[in-house]
Amino acid sequence: MSNMLVLGFLFFLGCIIGWGIEVIYRRFQPCNKERKWINPGFLIGPYLPLYGFGLCTLYLLAGLEKYIHIDNMLMQKLILFAAMAVAMTLIELAAGEIFIIRMHVKLWDYSDNKFNYKGIICPLFSTIWAILGAVYYFLIHPYILNALEWLSNNLVFSFFIGFFYGVFAIDLCYSLRIAEKIRKFAEENDMVIRYEEFKRHIRATAEERKEKYRFMLAFN
Repeated sequence: MSNMLVLGFLFFLGCIIGWGIEVIYRRFQPCNKERKWINPGFLIGPYLPLYGFGLCTLYLLAGLEKYIHIDNMLMQKLILFAAMAVAMTLIELAAGEIFIIRMHVKLWDYSDNKFNYKGIICPLFSTIWAILGAVYYFLIHPYILNALEWLSNNLVFSFFIGFFYGVFAIDLCYSLRIAEKIRKFAEENDMVIRYEEFKRHIRATAEERKEKYRFMLAFN
């Protein structure tokens, strides 16, 4: 299977799994006092491109392990996981900077964590990326080739991945149009919008309107 197909499959897998991780994490994080489910990211569907790019990066870095010429196996693995953490942190930094500078939107906020940079990267989450890199290396990477071989022999699933990319492209175009409207509003008001708080506000406003509508119906 070509490298493009491999990376295409991994991007799909990373987007879906990453979305699931973020949904569970944000459901139980301390700032979510109402304990409500939140759709992370700026897309509507159940996928996060950041994790898709991240999984592709982990796959490529795992393949470079043979070039780490150190006899100590433990040290070799630690260097590899540190490289994974640095790479993932740089991806997070690039994505965060692009959205803040170009869109005036902050998709996540680490401002409460020590030694953070603009609230988009911090040592704590770099450590978490290293741990996730180790989890990927030991629990996922050894089975990827088998999964890809199965994929190549099951065209129905290949069609499903193609369908995912079609829906993903439509979602991306639609969400970018919304993000552009938010950008104009933020730029006019010289502010950076915290996207999660913005979505919570929209949800609270919608629920308030529903309650008012039900109240009015009760007296009709």
